[in-house]
Amino acid sequence: MPEHVIALDQGTTSTRAIVFDRTGASVGSAQQEHQQIFPRAGRVEHDAAEIWQNTRHVLEAALESSGQDAAAIAAVGVTNQRETVIVWDRRTGEPVHNALVWQDTRTQPRIDRLIAQRGVDAFAEQTGLPLATYFSASKIAWILDNVEGARERAAQGELLFGTPDTWVVWNLTGGADGGIHITDVTNASRTLLMDLRTLDWADELLEVWNIPRAMLPEIRSSSEVFGEVREPAALAGVPIAGILGDQQAATFGQTAFDAGESKNTYGTGNFLLVGTGTEIVRSRAGLITTVAYRCGDEPPRYALEGSIAVTGSLIQWLRDNLGIIGSSEEVEELAASVDDNGGAYFVPAFSGLFAPYWRPEARGTLVGLTRYVTKAHIARSALEATAFQSRDVIEAVVADAGRPLTELRVDGGMTRNDLLMQFQADILGIPVVRPKVVETTALGAAYAAGLAVGLWSGLDELRGHWQEDVRFEPRMGADERTRRYRQWKKAVGKSIDWVDDDARILMGTEDPPPVVE
Repeated sequence: MPEHVIALDQGTTSTRAIVFDRTGASVGSAQQEHQQIFPRAGRVEHDAAEIWQNTRHVLEAALESSGQDAAAIAAVGVTNQRETVIVWDRRTGEPVHNALVWQDTRTQPRIDRLIAQRGVDAFAEQTGLPLATYFSASKIAWILDNVEGARERAAQGELLFGTPDTWVVWNLTGGADGGIHITDVTNASRTLLMDLRTLDWADELLEVWNIPRAMLPEIRSSSEVFGEVREPAALAGVPIAGILGDQQAATFGQTAFDAGESKNTYGTGNFLLVGTGTEIVRSRAGLITTVAYRCGDEPPRYALEGSIAVTGSLIQWLRDNLGIIGSSEEVEELAASVDDNGGAYFVPAFSGLFAPYWRPEARGTLVGLTRYVTKAHIARSALEATAFQSRDVIEAVVADAGRPLTELRVDGGMTRNDLLMQFQADILGIPVVRPKVVETTALGAAYAAGLAVGLWSGLDELRGHWQEDVRFEPRMGADERTRRYRQWKKAVGKSIDWVDDDARILMGTEDPPPVVE
């Protein structure tokens, strides 16, 4: 039997593929960034065609770098940026519009109207989610309402919707020539359209958003054989057997399968998940309820999630928009050149504040500036913002669970930054534990696929693969920790209530009222 799995990780800023052996070790990989498109303030788009081309490239390149061929690959697993919306023509495979990324806030006016009518938690009992631009439903509706002819074509069954997992699997399995149109329960649970109890699209929610059911993919489990690869040819015939949203995949890769187990992923944003087992738990502290995974016909497992919109993307912003670093890797050295943040606190509410605040009108704020502050202090405050935001969601977890965390398992690209990980431990007052494999998102997708084809016997075998790499112990005194966190909360308060009618007009997200003669 083949003893390797290839995982495709279609992320917010790049697409990568990693080949894993049966011990969970990486033996080959490839990665390619894709364009970030910002048509105007509040809008974030991707070129779905570019993502598909990059997908083909990284799969072929990763396979080549591993020294293996298709005969050595037992299965393909897919993980992806969640909530991002792609709508395309089922006959041609052409997207009707750029993908609307999960960070995009153009639908806020419609969300505001619904909140005014029904309340922010109108659909939370059914979906586990508050009303927010973050989730897919309002983005699908926007495309149908704003792309000429889209609503009519959708009603006639000509258009398909999917999050990026659906898009790449459809193309991998043949596209317009017989591609399968599916998603898994974890991605479906992020749309504001799926009922957490039935694991099916809710007709009453489709009616709210005026979305035809025919557009939507079939909802499947996270670990089962879905179909076979047709493109790229180098992997033709290999079964696609795992699909997980990226944060659920990271949880799976951390082997946090059971109730009470958690992980925090540091990527474009940060995402803390805490498993609740087969029980659907409603948060009282600003977290959302989501599906963690489902293996085959087994009952689904659920989780509470604290979603933070901007962490790693803030470092990209320092690089691309301000130019104070030449590469993301340089931020650690620059930040380490000063002893502290110089009194500067950075609240990166570029898309509003997500968990636990859910304040869409907040915007990015840099406070505490004096002539003393340098670019090094700003770099340090950007890293510290990641740790402070993570403490915010961990405080919410503790409030919901009624018991403190004793340690935090972490993963994702930013965890290679030792300065950040040490500060995270300091500001939490608990150990932060980094595993030997930090790219657990891809690993989780590989595990889900390998389980479905029998490469691994079960979850217990996967637990045996997890290995600790570095444990960061807190060094900061309790008084200092409290003082710094208090300042952070003060800075958060300064970012709130920024967006109003004047701000929308000045940012170009709303047209000014007509002049009355």
